[in-house]
Amino acid sequence: MASTEPIKNKPTKTAVPLESATPKREEVEDDTLNQVNNLEKDGVVSSKEQSQPALQEQNSTENQPDATSSGALFQAVGIITGKVNFILEGDNERSTITIGNKEYPLFYAPRKQRAFEALKKEIEATGESTQRLIVYPKFTHFPGRDQPPNIGFQAVGFDKGRHSEVISQQLQDMEFKLCGLWQFIPVCRTPCISVFKNFTKERLDYIKQSEPAKKVKFMKASHLPLFWRDALVPPFRFNPKAPKEEQGRPVFVQIKAKFVPHRDAFEFDSLLELPQELPPKFLKASKDDKATVMAQKKAALKAAGKDFGPPRGKPTASGRSAERTFKGKPKEMPKPKPKAQQ
Repeated sequence: MASTEPIKNKPTKTAVPLESATPKREEVEDDTLNQVNNLEKDGVVSSKEQSQPALQEQNSTENQPDATSSGALFQAVGIITGKVNFILEGDNERSTITIGNKEYPLFYAPRKQRAFEALKKEIEATGESTQRLIVYPKFTHFPGRDQPPNIGFQAVGFDKGRHSEVISQQLQDMEFKLCGLWQFIPVCRTPCISVFKNFTKERLDYIKQSEPAKKVKFMKASHLPLFWRDALVPPFRFNPKAPKEEQGRPVFVQIKAKFVPHRDAFEFDSLLELPQELPPKFLKASKDDKATVMAQKKAALKAAGKDFGPPRGKPTASGRSAERTFKGKPKEMPKPKPKAQQ
């Protein structure tokens, strides 16, 4: 499929890959953001919303139409430039990247630790903490629609000017290539590009042999908020009142977008390919596996004396529940005065 709008960028320095600067289809990404609500990243939905046909969850996609003949793949990769910080907290070290006046977590897959050390040595040797990085965006959504997602970036490579034909030559600073399903998800008011795991036989064999918790974590999708004014196709929105046969499906889009820090979201820049109705084959955890893992998580938290359920009561200015932030004894209501007898 021919590109509708070629990318015209100024020549840039090429990149030193952290093993590989260009994401490979068979790569297994290790998510190191271990928050309590990570299992909800694929979307915390109601029982009605879970029935939508466009989001039918499955452990394999052998019955999905094959749209990979066009070379399309689910993908989210881009370029960010900012000040890289290495912060020592006791015996632990964490890394961040500051873009403008905002700081984001910067991390890497364990298998790329040695390569990430190359970035640290580069900064130590040159004294230049501002770096141009090739990254995967990582958004973690939470059940509350008004609660902003946690945002971080997984480093894939950094610009050094030694290698050619890498993604850093195709994209300018803050530009990303986003390829996924264009839709609304229940936990985000802004429509998203949903990036799922590309299907391969090796990955299918891996998840068939894995326990539910590993399956769910491995097949976790990324839902990236996108502002796309006058979109060529509208984002899919599930309608619980509409019949199943009238629901429709989200469209697979391939676009270039810019990350906007002050909005913590992406803004549409240009089309890379025309939208297509049939997405590439992808993997997504089954409802049964998700339910099993959620039950295990609840049991573990309950055993630890922690409440897994949502907060009760109206939220306060700090965002916490009024019932849980209340301290001290409740005020006693004054007794009504007796009415004067006439």
